[in-house]
Amino acid sequence: MTEPAPYRPSRRHADLGPAFYDPVAAARFPATILRYRNQDWAARVGLAGLSEADWIGHFGRFEPLPGSFETPLALRYHGHQFRSYNPELGDGRGFLFAQVHDLKDGRLLDLGTKGSGTTPWSRGADGRLTLKGGVREVLASALLEAQGVDTSKSFSLIETGEDLVRGDEPSPARSSVLVRLSHGHIRIGTFQRFRALGEPDNIARLLDHTIATHRPELWRDSLEDRGVAFLEDVVARVARLGAQWAAAGFVHGVLNTDNINVTGESFDYGPWRFLPHYDPDFTAAYFDETGLYSFGRQPEALFWNLARLADCLLTLAPQARLEGALSGFGPALQEAFAKALFGRLSLAEASRPETDRLVSAVWQFLAETRAPFEQFFFDWYGGPASAGRAEAGPSAHHYRSEAFAPVRAALDALAPAPGARLDHPYFAGAPCTMLIEEVEALWAPIAEADDWSLFAAKLAAVAQMAEACGTSPAAAA
Repeated sequence: MTEPAPYRPSRRHADLGPAFYDPVAAARFPATILRYRNQDWAARVGLAGLSEADWIGHFGRFEPLPGSFETPLALRYHGHQFRSYNPELGDGRGFLFAQVHDLKDGRLLDLGTKGSGTTPWSRGADGRLTLKGGVREVLASALLEAQGVDTSKSFSLIETGEDLVRGDEPSPARSSVLVRLSHGHIRIGTFQRFRALGEPDNIARLLDHTIATHRPELWRDSLEDRGVAFLEDVVARVARLGAQWAAAGFVHGVLNTDNINVTGESFDYGPWRFLPHYDPDFTAAYFDETGLYSFGRQPEALFWNLARLADCLLTLAPQARLEGALSGFGPALQEAFAKALFGRLSLAEASRPETDRLVSAVWQFLAETRAPFEQFFFDWYGGPASAGRAEAGPSAHHYRSEAFAPVRAALDALAPAPGARLDHPYFAGAPCTMLIEEVEALWAPIAEADDWSLFAAKLAAVAQMAEACGTSPAAAA
């Protein structure tokens, strides 16, 4: 590969040292068939010019990217899984392959894998990913990005030609390797590992690395002040993520501490679901028998995880100051949800009373009527300016109900956000949704006839939605 300009590689994570990762080798696959290439984000990191052969070489055979790691790094971490502590975690079927910079905003990005083979942390598993699992992650991350959620991006999906045995899918299952692009893979569980090992110096080292790499504005002269500032920042960012999930009607499914990173970005999509309609008890994982990670309990789960991060920082700062940082979660969640809801409806900023009135009315309306979740946001994008379209659509009867009257009254006091593209062709059709039955319907022709046309059509619909809503990679900051 000729190094493309202005591609900016990095190997910053290696500065942490060998206590934080294990050098590993990627699996050798019998086949490497490119199934998805995120060209928009490839352009953002200077890799859009790669030929298909070079792309497969880097993201299917894991030939090093120039200037980044010569050897992939399997990251070490622990975590609570459904609130039970597991010290045997770590990158068991993935690794940090490379680091690059976003050429638009300069941020450091990780290229991490899923399904790239066994590591010291595989715990007897095969280190592989089913093709269906890879397809599902591409779909989830694409739609969440279009909805304005801070999410990792599926960068590459390559089918790898192996037959896998899985209990939750028909076997043998086709195999794949996914590469995701993320603003970091430092998890709450990364800090937990060093707390469990009794290594406060490595907690401090990880803290300072994270601040210097991802949040230099948080640097304070004292270690105690840095720890508190860091926790305050993570609390605010994780609260924002929870609010964005709520506005998207999204259920992550597995909110373990190893699945929450300290940059506040959503990642690692396993048994995810989108709500068909508002339902606080809606769960994504069939094994979540108590509803611990149900839609309505996601904020509770996120706060519990943040408290575990605070536990790790007790060697750096007093409990009272850390509890003060945690107390910011509720207000931050409320503020972020209002912002996310206004963003999804493309409404201009309003006074606090007007904002609170709309947020309360919308949530009450969706709860009372069980109106189709995504249809509502599609219909009322731009507020009262879209009333004609909304009242001619399939949910019109909901908008004639008494339950909607408070929503309409709140909307009438608001204006579309500057630049809202209410005349975009997307709004002349139907909302782009990703309900479980839709995912199964587009997977069926892939499984039966290797027909990828529905998958491609769904991604095109998501891209149109992103263009209409100003959330495409070209528009996003």
